Amino acid sequence: MYIWGDNRRFNSYNSYFTREFGGRVQKISIDAGFSCPNRDGKISTGGCTFCRNDAFNPSYCRPEKSIRQQIEEGIEFHQRRYRRAKSYLAYFQPYSNTYKPVDELEKIYREALSIEGVIGIVIGTRPDCITEEILEMLKHLSFRAKRETSEGETSSIILELGVESVYDSTLSRINRGHDFATAKSAIELVHSYGFPCGGHFIFGLPGETREMMLNAANIISELPLTTVKFHQLQIFKDTKMADEYLANPSDFHLFSLDDYIEFVIDFIERLNPNIVIERFAGEVPPRFLVSKPWLNLRYDQVLALIEKRLAERNTFQGKKYLSSSSSLSSLS
Repeated sequence: MYIWGDNRRFNSYNSYFTREFGGRVQKISIDAGFSCPNRDGKISTGGCTFCRNDAFNPSYCRPEKSIRQQIEEGIEFHQRRYRRAKSYLAYFQPYSNTYKPVDELEKIYREALSIEGVIGIVIGTRPDCITEEILEMLKHLSFRAKRETSEGETSSIILELGVESVYDSTLSRINRGHDFATAKSAIELVHSYGFPCGGHFIFGLPGETREMMLNAANIISELPLTTVKFHQLQIFKDTKMADEYLANPSDFHLFSLDDYIEFVIDFIERLNPNIVIERFAGEVPPRFLVSKPWLNLRYDQVLALIEKRLAERNTFQGKKYLSSSSSLSSLS
């Protein structure tokens, strides 16, 4: 058994939820019609060069629907697919979901928390859209929500920040609109308020070598992150990055499936074992892609291949993070 409490070779999101909530919890994606300061002119009008949010939205997730309708349709969808799920987190996913006045944010979040079966919210946003005023509101909202739930229940608020890279040169090249110091400060601020904080990262962004990406594990390991989500670079149609890729494909190194599996295992060997891994890779419908998908495999199939290779290499998350791996593992 590893230090995170089970025999899986990485600190998994499912196990984290079981520890936190006592059973399976399913995220329900919501599109609440948020925008982004990197699109509306506050920072830029072009957005990040890789961004195409609709590639990740499930069919029920549409901003013209009310939050309640999206959640209820999402629960119905997931009850067919994941029959064990009894509790849900409302996941505000597309664009920057703290990018509205604070009073509007509170109204939106409270509506989601009021729906039966929803035990918390997950808020996806940019590091430069986090303020103390927003976190104070969330702290108050969390306290009120806990008082208003029935006896024995709690309400959770989790923030997920798009970091994408730890290198300023990369962030500039992809027109991210902020530097890594901004992301680091936002993560530390969220942590100081006691909220779980997740970070999203992309592997394979132009200009980053394999060595640079592996070294990022050391930097990420020192951040007060609760969870991480990793995506391999995928080139989406109708993006600036697609234009760049088609004009100069030699500027991009897109991982093959086998190469990515070896890379991501090398990476997590260097990663702090206390950080929970939510995802190892991204999955979108092939119709959105300029780059070739991995044999049209679903994420659970990719995950199974990663876990198989972890066992073959007899390795695990954090093996190289600490000077001695003996304190991490005591497999029977």
